[in-house]
Amino acid sequence: MRDTDKLNAIIELRNIFKRYSLKDSFVLENVSLFVKESEVIALLGPSGSGKSTLLHIAGLIDSPTEGKIVFDNKAIEKLSDDEKTFLRLHKIGFVYQYHHLLQEFSALENVMLPMLIAGRKKKEAQKKAEHLLEMLGLQNKIEMFPSELSGGQKQRVAIARAMINDPVLLLADEPTGNLDPETAQSVFNDMLKIMESNHMSAIVATHNYDIAKKMHRQCSIEDGKLIEK
Repeated sequence: MRDTDKLNAIIELRNIFKRYSLKDSFVLENVSLFVKESEVIALLGPSGSGKSTLLHIAGLIDSPTEGKIVFDNKAIEKLSDDEKTFLRLHKIGFVYQYHHLLQEFSALENVMLPMLIAGRKKKEAQKKAEHLLEMLGLQNKIEMFPSELSGGQKQRVAIARAMINDPVLLLADEPTGNLDPETAQSVFNDMLKIMESNHMSAIVATHNYDIAKKMHRQCSIEDGKLIEK
C-alpha cells in the first residue's frame, strides 16, 4: 500500500482478527483493507466466510478481537461509545439483504427517519427523501407502504434510507441477494449512480460476479483471509 493511499483512505482496517470465543477458530485472520474516497469495493465469498463480520467491524457495530480501525483519519479505539454512535449515524450507511423497512411507515417516512433522528428539520428531510426516491425511480411510490411495494422497490427504499444522511461510507450486505437477476442489476446500477454522484465510498458484499465486476476492486474472503482479485 502506498502512503498516499493511506492518507486518502476513508477507512483502513489493519491486521484484523476476529473470533467469538476462545474455543472458536478465527472468522477473520490478519485482514487488512483500505477504502479510498469514491472507491467501491466488491467483497466476495461463500456464505459463512466472514463477509458480514467484516462489514459489522467496518461499520463499528462489532469490535475486532485484535487489530486497528482508522475511520476518516481517526483511530476508533480512542473514541467513546457516543462518538462511535455519531459516526454510525452521520458518516456510515447500511444496506442489508432484507430491507428492514418499518411496515407502519410509508416509503417516504422510512427514508426520512435517519435524518430526523440526526436532528434535522422535517421539511429538509422530506425534500431530501423525495429527491433520493425520485433518483431511484420511486417518485410515484412515496406514499405507499412496504406491503404495497415489490421486492425491488422495497430495496430501493432501503438504499435511499441508507443514503439520506450523506454517508462517506456505504456498507451493503448482499443488497440485491433477494432479487431476480434483472431487478438486481437495475437496483445496483441506480445505487452505483447515486454513490458516484455523491463521491461515496462503499464495501459491497455480494455473490453476484456480474455486479462485482462493475466495482473498482474485487476482494474475497477465503479461510478467514482477505484476497484481492
